[in-house]
Amino acid sequence: MTPEYIKELKIAKYRCLTSTLFFSRYFFKKRFSRKFVLNKHHVIICDVLDRVIKGELKKVIFNIAPRYSKTEIAVKNFIANGLGVNPSARFIHLSYSDDLALDNSDEVRELVKSPEYQEMFPKVKVKPNSDSKKKWYTTESGGVYATSAAGQVTGFGAGKVDDEDSEDLDNWLVGSDGQLFGGALIIDDPIKPDDADSELIRERVNEKYTSTLKNRVNSRNTPIIIIMQRLHDNDLSGYLMANEPGEWTVISLPCIENYGLENECALWEFKHTLTELKAMEKVAEKANSPSFLRQYMQNPQPLKGFMFPSNMLRYYKPIDTITAKFETSIGYADIADEGEDNLSAPIGRNIGKDIYITDVVFRRDNTTITLPLVADMIKRNRTTYMRVESNNMGAMFNRDLTKLVPNTKCVPAHSSTNKFTRIFNDAGFIINNCVFIHPDYQSEEYKTFMKELTSYLSNGKTKRDDAPDSMSGLVMFIRAMLPKYYI
Repeated sequence: MTPEYIKELKIAKYRCLTSTLFFSRYFFKKRFSRKFVLNKHHVIICDVLDRVIKGELKKVIFNIAPRYSKTEIAVKNFIANGLGVNPSARFIHLSYSDDLALDNSDEVRELVKSPEYQEMFPKVKVKPNSDSKKKWYTTESGGVYATSAAGQVTGFGAGKVDDEDSEDLDNWLVGSDGQLFGGALIIDDPIKPDDADSELIRERVNEKYTSTLKNRVNSRNTPIIIIMQRLHDNDLSGYLMANEPGEWTVISLPCIENYGLENECALWEFKHTLTELKAMEKVAEKANSPSFLRQYMQNPQPLKGFMFPSNMLRYYKPIDTITAKFETSIGYADIADEGEDNLSAPIGRNIGKDIYITDVVFRRDNTTITLPLVADMIKRNRTTYMRVESNNMGAMFNRDLTKLVPNTKCVPAHSSTNKFTRIFNDAGFIINNCVFIHPDYQSEEYKTFMKELTSYLSNGKTKRDDAPDSMSGLVMFIRAMLPKYYI
């Protein structure tokens, strides 16, 4: 090798070890003799994986459609690069299919054994007599264990123990936590699409993660990475976000960006153009199938028909209304009567017949917390009228609220009609006249409210209905207060 080539190789090695994106592009070109078709979502994924290697992130969820390079980058290249960083790193790789996990492991192993990789990382050697797809080791005690998410993981832990000495390492290889990257637990598609609507299988996967899989790490600092398309509200992604809130960094990449807005566009034109995606969406809608919204938009709608499908709702960006003049601000509060109910209080501000849902309080806390939050929201939106459901605790809530917002007319309301009938009768009006904040601009509380609204089944057999019930109450009140627009 010439001095120039040695210098170029050293530079390439440094760039590989500090950039998952460079590693992926470099070895793709070496292996397939063509350039990697780069898109911005690849950059996003790789930047997050770099933060994992640096010790900045410990729990990451990637939600992205199939065939968008997620496995190639976040499993195969990430493991191979991780072994380059530390030949003693240990990885556990799981998928819903044993064959898929084994094939991925085999490709990583073949990449590690390739002349191109060995030229750059000569210390990463596959240990003789441990050369199988399921479990293989490096000569430095690193390695990969691959199996199905439902299988048994025995005699192998992901990552390294906390007391491993990193003092003799180059400073640029040591992460922000003072440790050398030691491997990860990587779960790629833990449930297959055909099983997503089976409550038994979903719960089995979720329980398996909680009881077994997350404990197959050698340290609390070992990263856990989950890569999957959204398939159900309570798939593993949804389960973890609901039960471990704030612990996970979630990267959701829908195939249509700015969905529902004038500037909507395809995430990756090379894979699917916007025209192609819209055609796929229409096919799914015609079949009354949630597959497109789930797999391509990362919006896990239920299998059965839903009354407020998210793709039929209208959205706006808050900045769109800066120069527009809101005419009236009217709110409605449905008070939580039971321990599992949410207080649901949306605010509607109209411009002509259009009702913009500009704000919402949606939470399960007691009234000592929700009362001042609703009062602050009323003041913030300069609300003229506020109607409060007076069933059970509502009457007391309304009296206390009146004292806090003397400039707002708080009107108690008692409803005796069937709740499902009310929601059903108002569904068309909500879809046609209400405009919700676009998902990219929603607060976490607003997102939770919208999640319950869009998950409400058209047959009414939904456990939680606070969001749709309060929306029904709001639009009934608005129609009564603004008859010039709706009569």
